[in-house]
Amino acid sequence: MNTFFTRFFMMTAMAFAFATQALAGPLPETEAKKIQGVIVAQLEAFASDDAESAFQTATPAVREAIGSSGRFLAMVRGAYPMVYRPASVTFHKPEEDEGSVLQLVEITDDNAKSWLALFALERQPDATWRISGCVVAENKWRSV
Repeated sequence: MNTFFTRFFMMTAMAFAFATQALAGPLPETEAKKIQGVIVAQLEAFASDDAESAFQTATPAVREAIGSSGRFLAMVRGAYPMVYRPASVTFHKPEEDEGSVLQLVEITDDNAKSWLALFALERQPDATWRISGCVVAENKWRSV
């Protein structure tokens, strides 16, 4: 994927997500903790280079599209280093909209650069949450 397309996709997805937040509703605190727990589990798996555990936090559709845990880890390490090894993370309140959830996370990388990561999660048939996507953009509005 070229850089222009990646940036265009990320900005479009972020704009869509923020626009739909007006239609979204807040989640009960117990569900919000589950959502954040899945993201924390993925970040911890990245921190220990546990490709299989990180891969398991993704939805079945994402796992099928990517193909393998090794490929998944390599993609995140190469394209999303701020997610792969964040220096700090701050969670905002997640919002639910028609069975999926958007979770905004402020990330600071090792160079003290601020990022906004928008995670999309879907509830699975067993009532667990899995990550269906993530877009990241530089946080030019304020630092965390």
